[in-house]
Amino acid sequence: MPSEVKRRLVHVSGTGYPALYLLGLARYEQLRLLLVASSLATLVLEVVRLFVGLDWRIFDELTREYEQDNLAGYALYIFGMTVAVLAFQPRVAVPAMLMLTIADPISGLAGSGELGVKATHTLLLTFGVCLLITSLSGLPLVAAVLGALAATLADGMKPIIAGYVIDDNITIPVVSAVVMYLALRYLPTVTL
Repeated sequence: MPSEVKRRLVHVSGTGYPALYLLGLARYEQLRLLLVASSLATLVLEVVRLFVGLDWRIFDELTREYEQDNLAGYALYIFGMTVAVLAFQPRVAVPAMLMLTIADPISGLAGSGELGVKATHTLLLTFGVCLLITSLSGLPLVAAVLGALAATLADGMKPIIAGYVIDDNITIPVVSAVVMYLALRYLPTVTL
């Protein structure tokens, strides 16, 4: 199985976090604690990998070249979801996490997976999946559309700042959650 497909399958497996809450298997506070614990464990793994030298085959298989000497995408993924659940209530955080765990891997398989701006058809697919997620979350139309648009833009661009790639694994849940929160708070509500 190609590495890109394996990465995307790992990505989708993160849907288990919001699914615990959606299926009533965990209260929101428990989900928050689980993600904080996951972030702490991830931080320890990354410190060991980057500074001590953890040479596990899985890291070679599932990390990209630009992640070899920086925080890996999986760490930013967990950190992004943790920020979303700590900063926002479920109405905003859950769809933000689902856009990361479902729409981003679909986008990655449809697109090139390389750095830079994605093709228009890939961005349209991403927006459609994100809009479906936000719509099914029961958000008002304006918040749903703006949240989906924010996630799509975050997915479509990977800026490089001081030689470090700002990965969409952190920007998708954080940016989309912020935008949905602001839309719910300040914009008129039109339901789907």
